[in-house]
Parts: sequence; C-alpha cells; structure tokens
Amino acid sequence: MVASRALVRDLFDVSENAKIFSLLMLVVGVSPIIAPTLGGTIASTLGWRYIFAVLTAIAAIILIAVHFALPEGRQPVKDLSLKPGPIISGFWAVAREPQFYTYALTGAIASSGLYAYIAGSPYVFMELFHVTERQYGWIFAIIAMGLIGSSQLNSVLLRTYKSEQIIRIALFLQVATGLALLAGNLLGGLGLFSTIFLIFLFLCCQGCVFPNSSALSLAPFSANAGTASALMGGIQMCIGALTSASVGWLSNQTALPMSAVMAACAVTALSLLLLGRKIIRYQTQQAVVEQESVDDVMMS
Repeated sequence: MVASRALVRDLFDVSENAKIFSLLMLVVGVSPIIAPTLGGTIASTLGWRYIFAVLTAIAAIILIAVHFALPEGRQPVKDLSLKPGPIISGFWAVAREPQFYTYALTGAIASSGLYAYIAGSPYVFMELFHVTERQYGWIFAIIAMGLIGSSQLNSVLLRTYKSEQIIRIALFLQVATGLALLAGNLLGGLGLFSTIFLIFLFLCCQGCVFPNSSALSLAPFSANAGTASALMGGIQMCIGALTSASVGWLSNQTALPMSAVMAACAVTALSLLLLGRKIIRYQTQQAVVEQESVDDVMMS
C-alpha cells in the first residue's frame, strides 16, 4: 500500500497523480466484488485447498510483473538512517506540512464513512431488512459499482476541474447525503431501496474524494514521498479502525449507528477541509510577504 502510492508520486507528474489514483481505486473497488465469488467457486468445485494454490499463483505473477515490468521510482538513498530519531524527524517534517495534514486527514475521515458502511451494513440489510446472504452480496456489489464508477468519472472531471474543486464539491454532496440518511433513519421513513440509494450516492462521492485527497497529500513531496505515503496510510487505517469499532459500540439494533457515523465522518471531513484550506492560504500569503521583504532588503 505504501510503495504503490509512493511510486505514483515518483513515476508520474503531479498533475497526473489524481487520475492514476482513480485507476487504483478501480482495482480496489473491483477486488471485493470478484474475490468472494471467485473464492466460492473454487472452494465448491475444486475444494478449499485450491484457494491457496490460486493465491500462490497470483503472488508469483505479481512478483514477476514487478521484477520485469515495474520501473524504478527513485534510486536508493544510501545515507538514509533507519535509527528511530531520523525516522521520527522525517515523519514530523511531513506531518507539519499544512497541505499534507489537511488532505490526509480529510481523505482519511471521509474514507472512514466507507468503513462504517462495511461494519454496519451486514446487520442493517440482513437483520433489519431480512435480505438473504446472496441478496446482500448483490447489494454490496451494486453499491461498490457506484464507488468504482465515480472514481472513473473523477478522471473525466479532472480534464476540466482541479482536484481542489472536485474534492470540495464531492464532500458537500457527501454531507448532504449522509445527513439525509441519518434524518431518514431518525424519522423511520427509509425502506430497503431508499437506504441502498442513499448509501450508493454517499460512496459515489467517496470515489471522487479518495483519489484527489491522496494526490494532494503527496503533491508537496518528492524525496520523502514514501514517508508521506506511509504516514497517510497509517492515519487512514487508525481512523478507519476507530470508526468501525464505533459502529459496534453504538449498536442499538437499528440503522442509526451506521448512518450517524457515516454522517459524522462526512461533516468532520468537510469541516477539516475548509479549515485547512484557510491555513494553507494564510501560510502562502505569509510566505509571499516574507519573500517580498527579503527582495526589498536585497534591492536596498
């Protein structure tokens, strides 16, 4: 996970990063749909042991592809220290960059809405709406297709709009959808199809948030893109784990815990984005003022 995102930053121009992350989102979205079906077919026809044979073959193919087809991102930095002090200093240097923490936190918290859906949807659909396991699989696939489709739509939108514009609009829409889902559950007016529709729209927004937040988080870095990618991944996993656990802690045999956490993630992500953008603009203006002062001194 860390290396793949760092390689995107190394191998492609910064302006292309969001498009490449959209393609990565396609892989991430398709995998959960194909894997259970493929695994079930192998287990039922050949036996469960052959699942490990397929995994071995997949790993071998990936290893061969990486060795022969994947270009080198950056040359090894031989003077890089693996002692705790320099490593912590490297993470701190990345973490205090306003553009990094703004978009890394925004993307991580927005992505946590997806974790909340994954944690809560089996109970909501199978226990509250009484769908079968097979029907739940189809519901999961349909909603995942929304995530996949929107991530590819993001590539098209990037031809006309900047990543900053797309992520802001996507989060506004996600907040509106999340609050509609929460209000519907509070008022008790949501049925099966309306619940599926609102979650579908919510995750469609996520398909535009993730690629752009990842690209914008890594944009300020070149030599330490790996450190930035590692820190971004760690933040996403930690917040996602807490979000998933929160759905379980708040469980009250209704759909409210899932919908409330999803809505809270969207609202928090948008709030952080708006606040962070103000900090970025302020620091940019301060840097310009300081540079002008230095120029004036040099001229005098």
